[in-house]
Amino acid sequence: MINRLVAAALASLIAGAASAATATTTFAVTANLQSTCSTSATALAFPAYTPGGGAKTANSTISVRCTKNTAYTVALNAGTTTGGAFAQRLMASGANTLQYNLYTSAAFSSIFGDGTASTATSAGTGAGIGTANAVTVYGNLPDSATNQAAVPGNYTDTITVTVTY
Repeated sequence: MINRLVAAALASLIAGAASAATATTTFAVTANLQSTCSTSATALAFPAYTPGGGAKTANSTISVRCTKNTAYTVALNAGTTTGGAFAQRLMASGANTLQYNLYTSAAFSSIFGDGTASTATSAGTGAGIGTANAVTVYGNLPDSATNQAAVPGNYTDTITVTVTY
């Protein structure tokens, strides 16, 4: 009889543990992913120019990294040399200048600028921050009458790249 009482008490304890009540809830997990872009560019270095020896060309590559599916536009300014403009960019060596320009294609038909003054920009869509989209800038140093009268020296200009997204 004692065994039956012990067994009944044990069964009662086990049944009490099995019938314990529970309560549940949920909570939201959120994040707001912001669009972002970064950019870098390689230098554009024309080969040595000899007046009367023909035009020279060179390229630069702009790397644009944006969050996936982020639309962007790449624009270039006219440069920092005094007197330079989109229609005719200038490099300087002291007070001396050398004409050149930048284009969106190897055909040199569309000046790469900021979308004003008949210039073009380059548009794209981000593939993800870890993947760079390449934008090629095509440079042309013409063998113009002005360049043929240029003074020997090392000529430079600085172009600012702006990525709008």
